[in-house]
Amino acid sequence: MEKKTPNPKALLPILVFLVIYLGSGIYFEYIHPTTGQMGFYVISVVVAFGLALIIAFWQNKSLSFDEKIHICAQGIGDDNIVIMLFIFLMAGAFSGLAGAAGGAESTANLLLSILPGKMAVPGLFIIACLISIAMGTSVGTITVLVPIGIAIARSTGYSLPFIVATVVGGSMFGDNLSVISDTTIAATKTQGVEMRDKFRANIPIVLPAAVICTVILTVYSFQHEGASIGTFHFNIWLAIPYFIVMVLALCGINVFLVLGIGILLFFLIGGSAGTITFSTGFEAMGEGTSGMFETMIVTILVSSVSALIREYGGFEAILAFIRKRARSRKGGKLGIFFLTALMDIATANNTVAIVIAAPIAKEISMEYDVAPKEAASLLDTTSCIFQGLIPYGAQLLVASSLARITSVSIIPFLFYQFLLIIFVLLSILVDRK
Repeated sequence: MEKKTPNPKALLPILVFLVIYLGSGIYFEYIHPTTGQMGFYVISVVVAFGLALIIAFWQNKSLSFDEKIHICAQGIGDDNIVIMLFIFLMAGAFSGLAGAAGGAESTANLLLSILPGKMAVPGLFIIACLISIAMGTSVGTITVLVPIGIAIARSTGYSLPFIVATVVGGSMFGDNLSVISDTTIAATKTQGVEMRDKFRANIPIVLPAAVICTVILTVYSFQHEGASIGTFHFNIWLAIPYFIVMVLALCGINVFLVLGIGILLFFLIGGSAGTITFSTGFEAMGEGTSGMFETMIVTILVSSVSALIREYGGFEAILAFIRKRARSRKGGKLGIFFLTALMDIATANNTVAIVIAAPIAKEISMEYDVAPKEAASLLDTTSCIFQGLIPYGAQLLVASSLARITSVSIIPFLFYQFLLIIFVLLSILVDRK
């Protein structure tokens, strides 16, 4: 690959995107808020990246329009990007069908039904971990479990922000590890690694944080009265496909096969249970794939913008900046960590943050001898950390809206997120090749 001359001006499209998206988000969320509307979703991320792409085309008059189109096509046509787009479609179909069949609700209620009252809070965290792994969405998990958490808070007198933060923490754990999570898909496919390899790199980091968080919540629970959790109705057969998908994913089975088996199981079991029919099942799959369209369009736009920025020397400028400060593998990994964190803070979307940071992370990993699975793990974990911490991200906004509290009030109780920062930094500083 031809080495480009560092050109900081090539990063202008990213700056334009940040000014439009972050600026409008801050304005509509904090300066001029509208009741019932999330400020960071007033201006679509697709529109913001579309304007950034126009700026990228406007730059570098030495290349013709047709040459720039060819560069974009090469970026979009990368094998890993194409695979990622196909997985997004299948993951959307699986999630839509599973939701329509009642799989998520039955799985959550099954787990809640076997939960002792004294373990309500740590149990809620573990259930959030499992449900988000199964569903592949932190926001979906929060939507299912926060109302249950509110009932637990009322029956026990626990702080509501504390209970909501427990759900958010568990939801981000699963978002980071689910085989159908768009963050997992984006992180692995942009770095060209298998999901099982990324999981192996993830587990030594996220599992200790989750275990310590569970211990903290358990100690806290035993200092207070147990909760009256109530009775929940479930169909155990509708929960089985989720558990099968989780086991197959952990065994390293090809993700397309895993999702295909999950879709087939939900069709068969949901049809037998009477929760879906042939027509409603396909309708749900269509709605699920439609829900992935924005993510797919953003992926295409970001791939185009990134290809042009790379061609103009923008990535080389970022690498030059990192080279002045990083002298080792540790420095390279810290560069990936801070780059991903800044992108997530700026975009308020962990998948978008990964797609933006991924090409640069790949360059860093090659230059500093960071294994692709480590780079993928860092991208995914870091984005999930900060997405679950920023008060204007979808996760905290949805959680606070359901609980009718401020998103800022949840932040001090996000024990899992803070523990995960510690373990990620420790894994970098205590580096073992």
